Amino acid sequence: MTPPPLVLASASPRRAELLRAAGIAFEVCASNAPELDDDALGLAELVTANARAKALDVAERHPASVVLGADTLVWLDGRPLGKPSGPDDAHRMLMDLSGRPHEVATGVHLARLEPRLHVEFVEVSRVRFRHLSEGAVADYLARVDALDKAGAYALQEHGELLVESVEGSRSNVVGLPVERTLAALRRFAG
Repeated sequence: MTPPPLVLASASPRRAELLRAAGIAFEVCASNAPELDDDALGLAELVTANARAKALDVAERHPASVVLGADTLVWLDGRPLGKPSGPDDAHRMLMDLSGRPHEVATGVHLARLEPRLHVEFVEVSRVRFRHLSEGAVADYLARVDALDKAGAYALQEHGELLVESVEGSRSNVVGLPVERTLAALRRFAG
């Protein structure tokens, strides 16, 4: 049986690149759902709530398709590091991460409304940054547009300048845990 069409509820070029690299056909329909930023929810609930809201927003317009909503956050010391508000904020975030481990979590929600099926999960990877000098941070920020990236960095864009190690899914750190997403998509094929 042919699986239903896939719709990515995100304008993220990183998620689109990961899906294309995995050989998945999809269309993009960015969600208009507002994102929660209440760190009192905790990391897992915050990313899954946002992923769910994005998927359900787009699923209303594509009820027979499988809609993939995802939300990725960098989490340090019990608080989320979202996208920086400007260059100074990006610099501060990277210095806060310097020499320290942190978590990167992606909530994924797959939704089809007709017939109804939902699959949801969270993937968490642990990332350790190198000890960074002010100059190393300035060099990174000169190479990468950090303002549209959670935690002000991207593993796939000169991440080797910042990241010492990754435990867990590397694609999760980029923005979508591909292995678990592909496994979840198989549930919609039957």
